[in-house]
Amino acid sequence: MRFGPGWKADPSIRRALPAYLREAPALTGRGWTARPTRHPPVCRPCRRTENRFHGRQSDRDHAGMDLAAWHLTHDLDDFLTRGTGFLRSRPALHTVPLTVTDMLRRQGLHVYGDGAPLFGTLEDARGGVRAVLFHTPPQALSLTPLAAQDAMALAERLADLRHPVTRISAERDTAEAFADAWPLRTGVTAVLDARQRLYRLVELAVPEPPPAGRARVAGPGDRELLMRWHDEFVVAAGLRMGREPGEWADARLAYGGITLWEAPDGTPVSMAGATPEIAGQVRVAPVYTPAHLRGRGYAGAVTAEVSRAALERGATEVLLFTDLANPTSNALYQRLGYRGVADFATYAFED
Repeated sequence: MRFGPGWKADPSIRRALPAYLREAPALTGRGWTARPTRHPPVCRPCRRTENRFHGRQSDRDHAGMDLAAWHLTHDLDDFLTRGTGFLRSRPALHTVPLTVTDMLRRQGLHVYGDGAPLFGTLEDARGGVRAVLFHTPPQALSLTPLAAQDAMALAERLADLRHPVTRISAERDTAEAFADAWPLRTGVTAVLDARQRLYRLVELAVPEPPPAGRARVAGPGDRELLMRWHDEFVVAAGLRMGREPGEWADARLAYGGITLWEAPDGTPVSMAGATPEIAGQVRVAPVYTPAHLRGRGYAGAVTAEVSRAALERGATEVLLFTDLANPTSNALYQRLGYRGVADFATYAFED
């Protein structure tokens, strides 16, 4: 809030200010600027941050305003009815909720864990969806981009419901906003767990020359290998186990979702996966090469092949995530023609 040169701090105006500004030092001086605290109060009815022009108004004062509220449910069909149009409006940015909810629909609600999934849509008074969330315990709560005040309101709502949240994963600013708000409501400590970048394929550049060998789609005979590499990938990437390795391998084999690069003697040396196409987007994941085989171009070759195959099948967006702490993989994917879309962050909450 910024006050002009002629502004005077008479008591009546000062009383009209929200509490966190009334407690500020004397409001005097030309061009004085009142800076709100990091977490200013939020108006409960409309979830706007309080300021001189918007205090804690009554419901009557809010009549006719275009308010937004969270609709929370454990019903996947209800969530998809409300949120699918919104998710498909930006398939690249919404790649994770699109693919996760598709997996839940096809494989069952407990495919990622025994806890009951929670879904939510942030809807305005006309039913328009502004954001969505999903939570498949014990995995992280996942949010699409939110304004800071909406993240604060969500934290308050989930805390009131005593819904357990141990981690948050979202676009960077949204994750930071929720990581600021959740400890205020629960007393936990937020710790940055990971930073990722979402990439989109702009123009595929196949590595030249490619490493010796060839690509092939994994088959049932590769199941044990896929299970072992899945476990190794989870450990190497510092991830939490989302599914049993056998279930994961069976699901990928069912639709040809893993491609292997094999050496000239037929030995598999690297793998890259791809999600099913939804709303025109395919996400490349996981990409894994055993430690003793790295640095030979296998990961780049198999990733390029998976990307090429996705485009050939009609995907309009080919995407992947990288760990920003790994400069090698970020440089590799950029050489293949991938460009950054958005940065994401994951925070863990500790007692």
